[in-house]
Amino acid sequence: SSSEGFGVAEKIVLLTFISAVILMAILGNLLVMVAVCRDRQLRKIKTNYFIVSLAFADLLVSVLVMPFGAIELVQDNWIYGEMFCLVRTSLDVLLTTASILHLCCISLDRYYAICCQPLVYRNKMTPLRIAVMLGGCWVIPTFISFLPIMQGWNSIGIIDLIQQRQFNKASNSTYCIFMVNKPYAITCSVVAFYIPFLLMVLAYYRIYVTAREHARQIGVLQRAGAPTDGRQHHPDQHSTHRMKTETKAAKTLCIIMGCFCLCWAPFFVTNIVDPFINYTVPGKLWTAFLWLGYINSGLNPFLYAFLNKSFRRAFLIILCCGDERYRRPSILGQTVPCSTTTINGSTHVLR
Repeated sequence: SSSEGFGVAEKIVLLTFISAVILMAILGNLLVMVAVCRDRQLRKIKTNYFIVSLAFADLLVSVLVMPFGAIELVQDNWIYGEMFCLVRTSLDVLLTTASILHLCCISLDRYYAICCQPLVYRNKMTPLRIAVMLGGCWVIPTFISFLPIMQGWNSIGIIDLIQQRQFNKASNSTYCIFMVNKPYAITCSVVAFYIPFLLMVLAYYRIYVTAREHARQIGVLQRAGAPTDGRQHHPDQHSTHRMKTETKAAKTLCIIMGCFCLCWAPFFVTNIVDPFINYTVPGKLWTAFLWLGYINSGLNPFLYAFLNKSFRRAFLIILCCGDERYRRPSILGQTVPCSTTTINGSTHVLR
């Protein structure tokens, strides 16, 4: 009973806060999905397919998982039966695991895009491979959610303790208790958090090293000065712009990943420690860590809006009903300064 002892005023404040989190998650993730579906430029970026699928997972968390948890938290009672408790718990594990696997795929996509040559990236990130990776993000979590939970593998050896905590004779209340034995706690935490987290750290470290090296090379070229004929050449202008754009995108995704880890790390650390200390972690601490993780489902859209220019423009177009001020300027008819570049020994004028 994580909410035992809450007064009326405390429950009102708690319900208001939880409702704001749920509403933020629903509207924010819907906005991300609509933005990618409506904006042709966003659809061209392969990474955004993972972002849409991630938003869909977070949307399901806010619709199928959080409302029932909020009702139990405020009412201090579970009224939907034991079977639906298992279904809700399975959905909880499935969707939160799917979220971090999506972030892992995003980090791998950015690694190939920034650290490898463009040809390697095109060969690695084919539409078929993207579809397989997205499928894995949804299929793999089922093996640590619905399959073991419905079969009761997570409760082997601790059934008596679970039944003891499911009922409160003093208040005649029933609770949806999800407790895990040591093997399941280790397996679930490693698959759902620690392995993907390690892969993301390695990928973003390589991206950081590559970005620093490219920045150093660009600085060397800039310090080399203009050619002796007095004309300003930009032999690597497109590559420089591409690198700056992708480096900024990588930093954005690093912040998103960091927020995810800060939100979910307390829960997964507690999840793997609790069985080894005889399940002595207080219920209110469990609830706080769980809802800290749920809050992450509503954070990602705001991170995109404030840190990604393309998403910010798409959001403004949607929220302002297609206001022309926020649309991309047309390439035809705009005045672009000329520059020259040398390709295979020939000088070309570019707009």
